[in-house]
Amino acid sequence: MDWRDKLNTLKQNLPEGAELSVVKEPTKKRQIEPLRIEMEKRNGNPATIISQFEGTDEELKELAKTLKVKCSSGGSSRDGEILIQGDFREKIAGLLTELGYKVKRINFSTPPTAPKNQSGHRKS
Repeated sequence: MDWRDKLNTLKQNLPEGAELSVVKEPTKKRQIEPLRIEMEKRNGNPATIISQFEGTDEELKELAKTLKVKCSSGGSSRDGEILIQGDFREKIAGLLTELGYKVKRINFSTPPTAPKNQSGHRKS
């Protein structure tokens, strides 16, 4: 017996006129204040800190899990703060803006406009 046959038998067992109700998840409330993203040194190792999260602990843990998976790194979440092991400021800022959060960048270095000539000689 194939899966289609099983599905058809289940479909036939439903009472007629009964419709399946689809449960919609409530839309996530986006933050009014932006999330702060900064890098700190913890025991000599870099750590990316995301703070000022407004929401429930479950939402915080879900967001932390998503960020840890996307960055392939470890971390933790507690008290409205997410800690990701490593310097992932740019990557996390991009991911959070894609998810619809506002981001406030702290301690982000601005990339140079043109690479410096390493040899010290002028280019002809």
